[in-house]
Amino acid sequence: MKNLVIIGGGPAGLSSGLYASRMGIDTTIYEKISPGGQITLSSEIENYPGVCDVKSGLELMQCWPEQAKKFGCKIESSEVKQIKKVGNVFEIELFDKTIKSLSVIVATGASPRRAGFENEEKFIGKGISTCAVCDGFFYRNQEVAVIGGGDTALEEALYLAGIASKVYLIHRRDKFRASPATIKRVLENTKIEILYNSKVKKVYGEQFVDGIIVEQENREIDLKIPGVFVFVGNTKNTDVLKSENGFICEMEEDGSVSVDLNMKTSLAGLYAVGDIRKDAAKQVVCAAADGAVAALQAVKYVDKIKELTK
Repeated sequence: MKNLVIIGGGPAGLSSGLYASRMGIDTTIYEKISPGGQITLSSEIENYPGVCDVKSGLELMQCWPEQAKKFGCKIESSEVKQIKKVGNVFEIELFDKTIKSLSVIVATGASPRRAGFENEEKFIGKGISTCAVCDGFFYRNQEVAVIGGGDTALEEALYLAGIASKVYLIHRRDKFRASPATIKRVLENTKIEILYNSKVKKVYGEQFVDGIIVEQENREIDLKIPGVFVFVGNTKNTDVLKSENGFICEMEEDGSVSVDLNMKTSLAGLYAVGDIRKDAAKQVVCAAADGAVAALQAVKYVDKIKELTK
């Protein structure tokens, strides 16, 4: 029987593991890929408090797993399939076994959303990417396109502008939804050409991307480019919370998990943190704070359950 199981090893999950294990309860993080989370794909982090140098997401997260382990938190590579609660005990189904825990923190985050244009799935990994840091170097001194209008899209366009010969920034509206400082930098970058009120109709090519067709108002633009980077939001990773009758806890209309200010869900002992929870700010510092809050609450809950079962 474990005291606390944390599902997901991004900033929220690792922060939970650090705080809970430091307070002395048996804590295990299950991460299906590698610790660090989606933020490791970000090319530039300049607003994390206390970190004055601009770092990549990978650099920022580098020491977080070891810091959590220092206090006894265990980190295991395994995918969680499903969670259910029987009495006061959570049963957590992994790929090859089922484990039990008194409390659970879900920190599974979100996944990049598809833009929905023709041939998008066909060319994922063959010219279409959702990670500029991972794949940008393939397009050194070539022209590429970035799709999106939020902070991530603009930040990645700036990153790619340092590698590619030109970046087409394609946005379906006439203004961006990013921070003023980021917008200013994009507008001042001569290697970025902005296509407002535009959307990608399709991507074409043989084995790899050869170009894209962009619809802009009443005309079509054929951009012969080999690389397309898609940043149009995320989908909440809530599969672990699904049950035969829906979900094991209350959910919001947008697919996020309903929580209170203490990250408590409607199911006692279950907490949701980071991008998966309602009204998430989608910032590393906020995810880390969520994790700390949930860990403190989980420790109190575990102590209470242990007291009741003595």
